[in-house]
Amino acid sequence: MTVGETGIDATELAEVSARLEEEGAMAAIRWTLGRFGSGVALACSFQDCVIVDLAAKVDPGLEVIFLDTGFHFPETLQFVELVRDRYHLNLTVTHPDAAAEPWPCGTSECCQRRKVEPLFLALQGKAAWLTGLKRSDASTRSNTPVLAWDEGRQMVKVNPLAAWSDADVARYSAAHDLPIHPLFAQGYLSIGCAPTTRAVKLGEDPRAGRWADSDKTECGLHS
Repeated sequence: MTVGETGIDATELAEVSARLEEEGAMAAIRWTLGRFGSGVALACSFQDCVIVDLAAKVDPGLEVIFLDTGFHFPETLQFVELVRDRYHLNLTVTHPDAAAEPWPCGTSECCQRRKVEPLFLALQGKAAWLTGLKRSDASTRSNTPVLAWDEGRQMVKVNPLAAWSDADVARYSAAHDLPIHPLFAQGYLSIGCAPTTRAVKLGEDPRAGRWADSDKTECGLHS
């Protein structure tokens, strides 16, 4: 039985995910592009550019999607342009429509209007999407598989970095001389929109700076 209209069935999905768990991030990207070709896009938050670097090594022309919420730090927007220039990215930048205007950053519908809905539209016609999601990001992501069926978007979701730690990201970035988001050195270890992100204190969880004054832990893109 196939899941959705991708031609992949649940058994294959589970088997390939288990295999790619052992083979690593680059193998996951190669498998995805080999299986779905031009029906793949990468959604990237540009907190770092590890997933961009890996994907560009496999397919320099892969579409990369950045969700411009209208509330990013200026440093994030500058970093996006730096990475775009370095890799000559095939970059799609989404923007919220007028329906998002009553919902500024931090309000209950902000992420839905400014991130979830624009990504849904940007992925229309695709069979799979790549993410930079890691299990180490947060407790809510601790069971993230390499490969999964995205029921809401009716497509395959691929998380090549699922098994990576923050230390793995740092080692890869240093080994490949990757640019580093300028806010990282200021203690911003998990970078989202400016009004709802703060630097973390020594010993705090890296995600402690996200939505620090609320019980929110996810924006909805991965839930």
